[in-house]
Amino acid sequence: MYGFAEREAAKAAELTAAGEQVSVATVRRMRARYREQGVWGLVDGRLKRERSAFGRADPRVVAAIKRALEQQQGRSTGTLSRLRRQVGWLLEDAHGPGAVAVPPVATFNRLVRSIAEQEQLALTAAGQRRRASRPVPVFTLTVATLPGELVMMDSTLLDVMVVCEDGQARRPELTMAVDVATRSITAAVLRPKGTKAVDAALLLAQTLVPQPTRPDWPEYLSMAASVIPYTRLATIDARMQQAAARPVIRPSTVVIDQGKVFVSRCFLAAAEHLGITVQPCPPASGHAKGHVERGFGAIGTLFAQYVAGYTGNHLAARGSSVEDEACWTLPQLQDLLDEWIICGWQERRHERLRHPLMPRLTLTPNEMWAALTGMAGHVPVPLAGADWIELLPSRRCSITDEGIRFEHRTYDGPALNGHQHPSTASDGKWEVHHNPYEPGRCWVRLPDGWAQVAWIHQGLVSKPFTDTTWRHIRSVVTRRTGRAEHEEHLARHLDELLRRAHTGHPGAGTSSRAGSAARLASAPGQRAGAKPARRRRADTDLPDEPAEQLPPADENTCPTSDTPGAAAPAEAWNIFDAHQEGQQW
Repeated sequence: MYGFAEREAAKAAELTAAGEQVSVATVRRMRARYREQGVWGLVDGRLKRERSAFGRADPRVVAAIKRALEQQQGRSTGTLSRLRRQVGWLLEDAHGPGAVAVPPVATFNRLVRSIAEQEQLALTAAGQRRRASRPVPVFTLTVATLPGELVMMDSTLLDVMVVCEDGQARRPELTMAVDVATRSITAAVLRPKGTKAVDAALLLAQTLVPQPTRPDWPEYLSMAASVIPYTRLATIDARMQQAAARPVIRPSTVVIDQGKVFVSRCFLAAAEHLGITVQPCPPASGHAKGHVERGFGAIGTLFAQYVAGYTGNHLAARGSSVEDEACWTLPQLQDLLDEWIICGWQERRHERLRHPLMPRLTLTPNEMWAALTGMAGHVPVPLAGADWIELLPSRRCSITDEGIRFEHRTYDGPALNGHQHPSTASDGKWEVHHNPYEPGRCWVRLPDGWAQVAWIHQGLVSKPFTDTTWRHIRSVVTRRTGRAEHEEHLARHLDELLRRAHTGHPGAGTSSRAGSAARLASAPGQRAGAKPARRRRADTDLPDEPAEQLPPADENTCPTSDTPGAAAPAEAWNIFDAHQEGQQW
């Protein structure tokens, strides 16, 4: 039999041979602690120490700082030096004079900021007001496991100056949708400040269909050259053959804020037509749609700051001649953004994207979509021409002998013959859909389907225009004649403005809107007193051929820009060419 000394020496030699470098005295101490405390006595004492988020700060000082910060909530705040004196007084009252020392100034300031951040306490009155306006944060993180399960949408001003139609440099507004499960930017559109409801509505449809590659894009931007399972998807959906490397996702729930664009009747009706649930988040709750907010930040950091005309993300970072540096038009910047999203964002690895079967593998948004699509599958959504019309803003209008009139424009055509009588609706009016970016035509829901009707003065306007330009002309041209004559005058003034802006005539693109419009109002040759002949709804009286009716909703066709009587599409303002999309399906 061996004694305790021999056994301790043998164990020490065994541990040393295993690489632990343990002496006989250490084994003896460990045996004694085990006899007194059990297994807990063998744990390293350094691991037993309680760790504090505030380092080695005295707990009594930390408690006094917390109490001082809580007392000043809702009251006017002063400097940190005043707070340090208040903490000293609290320590004296609780522990006696000189019992607990207040840390030095620099140490105290760092400790106060750390405690305020940890305890969610504001240091200033302004911070208290901002915090008071925020709702209670959510208790759990927003999690989505399938593509389209949760999509977040929002708008913000882009930190880049672009050259607008009138020659002035302004910041555009960016509206985009981000899929939470894959972190993919499914759709993004740039507009002049003041995004319309139709932009957000068509943005929903843009996530459902493949994005066609541009003719000038390199081959590596196509879906065939990406990690997306192109061959398998192309057998399901033929549109994938000419698609760009951007995920095609069908949203199930869309999270929006309280912006008037997203709570508008047009957007909600479009979501209902596409079978998408809309989930509004509380006011002033950026955390509820944090994924799209972080997406805006990424675009500003990874894209916008490299573009000519960058304004900086705050006023202090703005250059002195940003307006002079702006050289991109809005359509050009849109093309650059679309290309960057495909090659700069969708192919960038995201720390939060992990493969479902390999948690240690970081993925890109395209790789994540490919992995989840393999499990969830992909169901193509074919949208016919009538589906795009359903997404446009609608209104209720009467059909009179003169046609349909709204926004000081009259629409007429042979398709309206025989429908002057009130509709079967309770208000006796007809449902009319219109595109603010193509005011030259509208669509009427007749008993036999959609009918396209052209603006009667479309032949007087030689350039594409938008509803914004039309409203501007209305605001500066004074009405001095009857309603029919005034509408013709507006059309002629609009054509003159568009011609000047297109040719770069002095005063069109280098002056203010009011100045150019005032010159238009006084331009010669406007036939101020001319009275147009009364129009009849007949083929021989129309300047263009009658608009053809759209096919039924179950046909996969869409009215093309070559349709007789159709307005010329405003290519600079369209989100995408819906006619081309409809032909591909």
